[in-house]
Amino acid sequence: MADVLNIAATLTATAARFPDQTAVVVPQSRDRSGCVTYADLSFRQLDVLSDRLAAGLKRMGISPLARIVLMVRPGIEFMALTYALFKCGAVVVLIDPGMGTSRVFRCLDQVDPQGFVAIPAVHAVRAMSFGRFPNARFNVTVGRRWFWGGKTYHEIFEGEGPGEDSPDKLASMAPTVATDAAAIIFTSGSTGPAKGVVYEHGMFAAQVEALRDGYNIEPGGVDLPGFPLFALFNAAMGVTTVIPEMDPTRPAQVNPARIVEAIENRQVTQGFGSPAIWNRVGRYCEQHRIRFPKLRRVFSAGAPVPVDVLRRMRATLPSDGEMYTPYGATEALPVCSISATEVLARTAQQTARGAGTCVGKPFPQVRVKIIAITDGPIALLGAARELPAGQIGEIIVSGPIVTREYYRRPEATAAAKIPDGDRFWHRMGDVGYLDAEGALWFCGRKSHVVETADGPMFTECVEPIFNTHPAIGRCALVGVGQKPHQTPVIVLELEPRNAYISPDDLRRLASAHPTTHRIGSQQFLVYYKSLPVDVRHNIKINREKLAVWAAREY
Repeated sequence: MADVLNIAATLTATAARFPDQTAVVVPQSRDRSGCVTYADLSFRQLDVLSDRLAAGLKRMGISPLARIVLMVRPGIEFMALTYALFKCGAVVVLIDPGMGTSRVFRCLDQVDPQGFVAIPAVHAVRAMSFGRFPNARFNVTVGRRWFWGGKTYHEIFEGEGPGEDSPDKLASMAPTVATDAAAIIFTSGSTGPAKGVVYEHGMFAAQVEALRDGYNIEPGGVDLPGFPLFALFNAAMGVTTVIPEMDPTRPAQVNPARIVEAIENRQVTQGFGSPAIWNRVGRYCEQHRIRFPKLRRVFSAGAPVPVDVLRRMRATLPSDGEMYTPYGATEALPVCSISATEVLARTAQQTARGAGTCVGKPFPQVRVKIIAITDGPIALLGAARELPAGQIGEIIVSGPIVTREYYRRPEATAAAKIPDGDRFWHRMGDVGYLDAEGALWFCGRKSHVVETADGPMFTECVEPIFNTHPAIGRCALVGVGQKPHQTPVIVLELEPRNAYISPDDLRRLASAHPTTHRIGSQQFLVYYKSLPVDVRHNIKINREKLAVWAAREY
């Protein structure tokens, strides 16, 4: 019989080791002078709270593997309810509301949820959907309940749960095993239809181990996570979570002063955020000459991190601090990692000359291969052609942090997974290569490759060359026409203070790499407004939309 493993047991273990350490800190209000006040909970309190909530959820009828949608703002309730659902053995469904109402509904239709634990606005939309979710019988409102029935958060909490010292405490936790589903987390949908990624209890445990050991994270640290899910990893590692004052669905609009205030007020020792967050924070710190003497680690993921962002954030840290850019995806995280120090000292110069972006060496538990770029499913690993070091191809990964399926999407699962005996490989949807030292270089999304008559062009091998020019805010490589005879076009967004860039400068930049020689002087288009991007991922440019515009303008 498989060993029992429930990721919620990590919270109980942390509470036993560090009962009085603060688990979560939440900004609550501001006084007349503008100073913020906080609410906090210790690990013991968070564990007991999640026990009582789990007991209430079980009394409602929530059983192991029930699919429960969780849509609650980041904070104490979010963390307590997530762990309570894990303790019930339920499958927590997490969807980023920033993808928009219609996309969220399409995700929910895939899941066919058995309940919603959500804020009133979500329940109101659900109730007015006229039977769209017929199996959603277990509904909890975090806030005021109106006409939609179910129970409130406080009604769930008020029931009896296992006592802190009760011998039934651990027995009350669902006896899940490593391969049981713990969550369904939807991909962002910014580069294709959003898909529900099935996370197992064992995968969560493997991620915790990889992050803890890979970055030497020790109990007692204080983390500010710009992505709510990372707060769950903190509880497993004995790290305090400080909830930032921001809308996690709009990181590019974050108020940097609020982030700086939280880091300073709560003596934050590490922080995670998208490049969009650290871009704003880094610029603010540079302008106001701010440094963080206690901040030891800064993490950024979700897209390639511009060199200027690395440089600015690295300048805010003490001499023994570091910024890291882990590479991965919803389906596999973390895969590789590299430090800002290494990027600035060694790889940034190569990136600016068209080598792609180095994302570092794989974590010890992870294997990475490069195979020839192929459309359609690959039935067996032996059917794929592995490429040698230095040759660009499709990135595939394997290891305990890799998810094995998309929920109720067998075609998508078959397209993304490659069987290999008793293991499988995940196709990242990215292209890149391994260098002679075993480091991975990211060259862009597979779907964004521009296929010309002279060969393929890769976005991350082209765009950084042009982004080195001070007048260019960002740019996008797009293909005009049909593959494999596309015309490469560079769409430029200029910095606000610049309305012009000389053709001579563009020709000089194009001559920096053999591939960019294919771009003629008429193949540069200035987009006289901000390039279209996903509000949640400021670096993810909508190249499909730009390609349509470029085809009309070119």
